[in-house]
Parts: sequence; C-alpha cells; structure tokens
Amino acid sequence: MLKESVALLIRSPLHPGKVLLVQRPIGDPELPGIWGLPAASLRHGESDHEALERLAQTKLGVQLSDVRFCCSGEQQRPSYLLRMRLYEALFHGNEPQLSAHPPTPGITLYQAWRWGLLRDLWDSAAAGSLCSQLALHYYAR
Repeated sequence: MLKESVALLIRSPLHPGKVLLVQRPIGDPELPGIWGLPAASLRHGESDHEALERLAQTKLGVQLSDVRFCCSGEQQRPSYLLRMRLYEALFHGNEPQLSAHPPTPGITLYQAWRWGLLRDLWDSAAAGSLCSQLALHYYAR
C-alpha cells in the first residue's frame, strides 16, 4: 500500500532561523510524542497544495505564503510505503492555533507546538520521522 504525504517546514518572519515544530500525541501508534514538522496525508484526488492549505488551516490555524518545493523521499513502514514531499513556506498572522477538534481516525492532531532550530529534528529523524530526515538532509547541503 502507498501513502502519499506532504510535510511543511514553516519559517516565521518574526523568528529568523527558527522553524515551527509540532509534537505528535503520546498515544500516536508510529512516532509517539516526538517533535517534528507538520505533515498531512493526501486525500483521494487532492493536490499537494490543497493538502498543504488543509494542513495549515485545519491543524495549525495559519495562512501560508511563499510555498516552495524542497525535496522528496520514501520510507517503508510496517504496513505501507510512505512517499513524502517536503515544502517550505512562511506564515503570516497570529501564532499557530492547534486544532481542538476531537481526533479523527487516520488524522494526526498535534498536542503542542514551538519554534525550534533544524538541529532539534535530529531525535525525531533518528526515531524514523521521514519529514525530519528530509529536512535535515535538504538543509545540510
């Protein structure tokens, strides 16, 4: 089975050099409690940019600008192949507001967010987070 996803490295004009990190729920079946980048799985017929807008609005409560593609990669997970594309963007407006909606099966809602450095992704990359691995590899060039 193939799962198509997008991840988002968000920079803020107010926090130069820092990126938005989100914490997955402690009960997450794949990467419990890790800090990584926001991501979303594509729905049937959905484009990358539609998924990124949905991610920004429904999971983070932000508006994006200057969205650009960075890189992509794949990772074999126990029950599926994860194919992910990493994008970078700026956000404008208020600080992120995490979704307070009850969790929907198959959709990861984050329990916390903070501004951090790219090196803060090392632990999640080592734990198997593909979005963290892609970001560290892309920006190490």
